[in-house]
Amino acid sequence: MKKTFLSLGITLSMAATAAQGLWTDAKNKTLPIDFKIQGEYLGELSCGCDFGAQVIALGDGEFQAILYPGGLPGASWERGEERTLLSGKLDGKKAAFNSAEGNRRYLGRKASEFSATSQFPPKGHKEDSSAVIENGKMIGKHGKKTFELKRTVRKSSTMGTKPPKGAIVLFDGSGKAEWQGGRVDKKTKLLNTDGRDIKTTRKFQNYTMHVEFLLPFKPAARGQGRGNSGFYQVDHFEVQILDSFGLEGRNNECGGVYTKAEPIVNMCLPPLQWQTYDVEFTNAMSKDGKKIKNARMTLKHNGVVIHKDLEINGKTGGSRREPEGTPGSIKLQGHGNPLQFRNVWIVENK
Repeated sequence: MKKTFLSLGITLSMAATAAQGLWTDAKNKTLPIDFKIQGEYLGELSCGCDFGAQVIALGDGEFQAILYPGGLPGASWERGEERTLLSGKLDGKKAAFNSAEGNRRYLGRKASEFSATSQFPPKGHKEDSSAVIENGKMIGKHGKKTFELKRTVRKSSTMGTKPPKGAIVLFDGSGKAEWQGGRVDKKTKLLNTDGRDIKTTRKFQNYTMHVEFLLPFKPAARGQGRGNSGFYQVDHFEVQILDSFGLEGRNNECGGVYTKAEPIVNMCLPPLQWQTYDVEFTNAMSKDGKKIKNARMTLKHNGVVIHKDLEINGKTGGSRREPEGTPGSIKLQGHGNPLQFRNVWIVENK
């Protein structure tokens, strides 16, 4: 994983983050209007069919919208189905969009070269599509049909889940005694990485775990530069944390097991919107110093299963040196980015 380090101190002021084009608080008054345009939209086509859109902010008032016939990913739209890409630009307090065209590539640096899909144009792309976003509404046409969508904020079905009886509370805002490194913000009561790795003081083997995380808003960044972090199982197997909102859902994007497995569906929500991971993890097994079983994992991202009883055939990058099958800490990767966490608990399984 390519590292993108920022110059981070123990804290980042509003002015400093704004100057860097990085925001960590949805209530920050310096957030550009781009933040209110980006996000998810849901409604219907003129035929009465469900229709959804995800709008990615690309910096400097430019955007890309992905239109989903049938609804949003993780709901009605399924991976591999048709999509249309629109390019958008800020015009005062509204944004105007037209069908994306030209020579584009996945995550191109310039907005004019950017594609949210690995294949451009994607399957089902309607070249005669357009839209305008204003006051939380997206109105436009998709081929010969019209649509009207409203901005929606989806919330994970597991958000705020309380630790069950017997759980070890790793973080509830009261302190970080269970962690090596990290910082508890006195005002927000959130656990901050401040761009550095943090690990649990205890080691674990097999468990059920819940964690809630918040990705920063970095509209001008691309790929691994957008809030890169990781949720390491026993400090051996990384589940990627990254602003991959609206993208394909690759193994190096949010929800992917780094270099090993892509999520079933990309359930990454927009930046500065709280998200959840819920994991059932069974560690690898060794006998006489030799691994005899691989680790397995079922993972929910924002309440949706994105890995089902996945067999992980080896360590991922950045893991500890001890052999597979040994107990390990839970690591939350800093990777130079200001990630924030809350409501973290774990239940050890036999």
